[in-house]
Amino acid sequence: MNASDFSPWILLIIELGVLGLATGFLAGLLGIGGGMIMVPFLTYILSSRGISADLTVKMAIATSMATIIFTSLSSVRAHHKRGAVRWDIVRTLAPGIVAGAMVASLGVFAVIKGNWLAFIFAGFVGFSAYQMLRNKQPKPGRGLPSPKGLFGVGGGIGFLSGLVGAGGGFVSVPFLVWSNVSMHNAVATSAALGFPIALANAVGYVWSGHAVEGLPPGAVGYIFMPALVIIAATSVLMAPLGVRIAHALPVAKLKRAFAAVLFCLAGYMLWKALSSM
Repeated sequence: MNASDFSPWILLIIELGVLGLATGFLAGLLGIGGGMIMVPFLTYILSSRGISADLTVKMAIATSMATIIFTSLSSVRAHHKRGAVRWDIVRTLAPGIVAGAMVASLGVFAVIKGNWLAFIFAGFVGFSAYQMLRNKQPKPGRGLPSPKGLFGVGGGIGFLSGLVGAGGGFVSVPFLVWSNVSMHNAVATSAALGFPIALANAVGYVWSGHAVEGLPPGAVGYIFMPALVIIAATSVLMAPLGVRIAHALPVAKLKRAFAAVLFCLAGYMLWKALSSM
């Protein structure tokens, strides 16, 4: 075996390592779990290695979600040290999140085509970015819904996250800000919510994809294990740096940064969906 045999793997390791550093930083900065970054780039990386278009999107979503298990732990630890996590909100939303995530990853995800998942990803991410840029101030008296209402909200967050492979920040951050939770608390709380979202969905992706044909070596269900290991190892290094910068930035700048990232990635996934039809 000569050096050329190793070059594709070396390139893959470098690509995944850089992606892990970037997503870890943005997970801490924006509370988005990194999935909004990982899904488009993993789709590109997997596509370039000859995997079918339908499977690349599904594997990118599943692998992205699995890495959020580790990224969210690193990010929330740094946020918790600053006292920014609203654990009362996390405890109330978590049961609904787990229920919604299991419905998505065990049922809908397995039967829907990859290009439609890309459309869904682009639509919800683009809408979230638009809402964030509007900067519409919530009504002064508005607060969080009742516990039953929060269970329903959590179910929606978990379900949508399961379809697009994100930690839920693209829904939970705008929702919490709309409910008069401060931006910094919303970002920190969203980071904490990423763990139950990721864990429940990852279990579902493994189960629903365990008998699928055409998966590449290294895949466990829909999860591509080499990407999971490399991205998880590198992303946890950068999440605390993102947290420090998040707490130093003015709220207005943090909102604009959040929206700009989401718009770019929504555009890429829309193009990917259209090109695969």
